[in-house]
Amino acid sequence: MRINIVGTGNMGRSIAVRALTGGHAVRLVNPKAGSAQPLADGLKQRFPDGEVAYASSVGQAELTVFALPYDAALEVSKSARAGLSGQVLVDISNPVDFTTMDALSTPPGTSAAEQIQENVGTDVPVVKAFNTTFAALLETGEGYGAPLDVFIAGDSQAAKDSVADFVRSAAMRPLDVGPLRRARELEAMGFLHIAIQQPLALNWQSAIKLLS
Repeated sequence: MRINIVGTGNMGRSIAVRALTGGHAVRLVNPKAGSAQPLADGLKQRFPDGEVAYASSVGQAELTVFALPYDAALEVSKSARAGLSGQVLVDISNPVDFTTMDALSTPPGTSAAEQIQENVGTDVPVVKAFNTTFAALLETGEGYGAPLDVFIAGDSQAAKDSVADFVRSAAMRPLDVGPLRRARELEAMGFLHIAIQQPLALNWQSAIKLLS
């Protein structure tokens, strides 16, 4: 599978590592080549047999991951709409109000993922995933000896299946939690996970795991 990863921060790097571990081809997307090239070079050294490239804009792929903050994901979903046609789009954002750290910044009755879906149109199925995982554990694909759980929400079953296949190939466990509107609960869960890091002294080394 060819995967665009838009954003070259910690989450973008970790998802790229998982993708290369799963044998996928990775294209790092950042309009500033100076930001993407060092990451691409580091990944090529780590995965000498992997396929890694960087580009200033989204290209053809089966999957595009927006590894971006909420506001940036909204903007890019508008400007990149034409280039995303026919692809599955993964939104990982948590729309936390970082001025107060005490609420989500999305309007009531919606989610970041649903807003992005409105921006890109119906021919680009949006899937919510990875918003409950932190970069450090995501890079390894596990936490404390157990594979990470990746909660997936979306309205297209085929799109969710594609994301689930990617998650499994990267040695993690996909959990389909329902339609895209379930992103509201996933984003609330992600916000809670962020909010408890300091009080519980978790240091971003925690993971949300479903036991059954």
